[in-house]
Amino acid sequence: MRKWLLAVGVIVVIGILIFFAPFNDKNESPEQEEKEPEIPKEYNQSLRPQFHYTPKQNWMNDPNGMVYFEGKYHLFYQHNPTGNEFGNMGWGHAVSEDLYHWEEKPMALEADDQGMIFSGGAVYDKTNTSGLFAEGKAGLVAFYTIAGDEQTQGLAYSEDGGETWKKYRGNPILPNPGVKDFRDPKVVWHEESEKWIMLLAAGNKVIFYGSDNLIDWEKLSEFGVDQGAQGGVWETPELFQLPVDGDSSNEKWVLQVDMNPGSIAGGSGGQYFIGDFDGKAFTREGAKEDINWVDYGTDFYAAQAFSNHEGNPIWLAWMSNWMYASDLPTDPWKGAMSLPREVSLKEVNGETRLIQEPAGEIESNRSKKLVDLSDKEVEGRMPLDFKADTYEVVAEFDLDTSGEFGFRVRKGDEEETIVGYDSKNNLAFVDRQNSGDTSFHEQFPGVYRAPLEPTEDGKVKLHLFVDRSSVELFANDGKRVMTNRIFPSEDSDDFEIYAMNGKVTLESLEVYELDSSWKTGEKE
Repeated sequence: MRKWLLAVGVIVVIGILIFFAPFNDKNESPEQEEKEPEIPKEYNQSLRPQFHYTPKQNWMNDPNGMVYFEGKYHLFYQHNPTGNEFGNMGWGHAVSEDLYHWEEKPMALEADDQGMIFSGGAVYDKTNTSGLFAEGKAGLVAFYTIAGDEQTQGLAYSEDGGETWKKYRGNPILPNPGVKDFRDPKVVWHEESEKWIMLLAAGNKVIFYGSDNLIDWEKLSEFGVDQGAQGGVWETPELFQLPVDGDSSNEKWVLQVDMNPGSIAGGSGGQYFIGDFDGKAFTREGAKEDINWVDYGTDFYAAQAFSNHEGNPIWLAWMSNWMYASDLPTDPWKGAMSLPREVSLKEVNGETRLIQEPAGEIESNRSKKLVDLSDKEVEGRMPLDFKADTYEVVAEFDLDTSGEFGFRVRKGDEEETIVGYDSKNNLAFVDRQNSGDTSFHEQFPGVYRAPLEPTEDGKVKLHLFVDRSSVELFANDGKRVMTNRIFPSEDSDDFEIYAMNGKVTLESLEVYELDSSWKTGEKE
């Protein structure tokens, strides 16, 4: 009897185990463990930037209405929601908590019967100076150019943190004073005069306006005629105050304006002026013919800083050039944003200079270290044994005897982009003549140079970011910056160090593969 009961018990236990086995397999099978995120196919084209913002599809140009609010960076931008060319312009919208992982949102502002919606800025109206919000409430206010029969300025406001916008019924808030180019309003708060200040680009100058309520504006002054570079139409002005070398007792104002054409690298680009702003007028330092270029590459335009952000300004720009923007070989999107940059002022060789360095936690995109070298003598060509299309290079060179040295990146059998330093003439440079597809525009291939003195101890630092279709160089801790688009073949993924006409000592070199900011979800 006992043997029979034992046998029955064994059968019951086996039956229970068999019954529940599928459930245990489902919960514990290694095949069901969490998998690495992958890049969604709509963001995985061979020329799609992987750590720069691009819209999923269609045309994008200038950043607009940039504001930091409740822990999120809001990037609005010029966007055609219906096509991959300039036209039907409104404001696209994306948000991020870290400046690198962006979520694209629905269109914020769209063209209407008054005209297209051109560039502008946004502010946080903390004390409801505009009266646009309910009593005791605050919100975001955006300013933009209405591009109709003439260019006038409009206003929109958001009561829900930038998710949705209402256009002001009294638009335009600022009529055209009788000029062809009258656009790109940027509004800042001036603490000393307790006024809102609006900057507008008007041909070859910036016009300043003042307001107590963001709606009614009074002209204050003009700046720009016969100042700086005058080779094209001025656009997208920006204004902020910074301490020099971190000294709060020595603060200066920076006025930045873009210009198309006439930039240092050809086509469109930006310049800046350093001086004083007293709440009414801007007065620059230096001679009126002095020119300070923001970026010595071809592809950094319409830079705008995030408003309502504490600390040094953080800005980014459209990574393109009006000279060839419509011809870029990308589909179904056109246009990309630069890396975000933190800006500061430092004394360099007796002059105050704008410094730009990568902002945010770009280190969080580092997936693995590909190279770690130190105290390496380089003469001739030195290929490194890795292949990648998105990476960061941090290098320091001791000049030694070399006449020229640097890197060949995104290198293939017949393609390469050269990022280097000319020791004889003290020039950093980027050569994209053989960078890949350059056939789409005759003025795309070229060599671009920036004056760069070695550090006091005779070193040159090259901090380089290579994405699938761009190269950004921050030289000597951001004292010179160069941004250039490239369009290499997918299999051009080699990397080489070189030195010509002598040798150079590579004090240190670290190369990090950078992960895609688009990675999300699980693999199928």
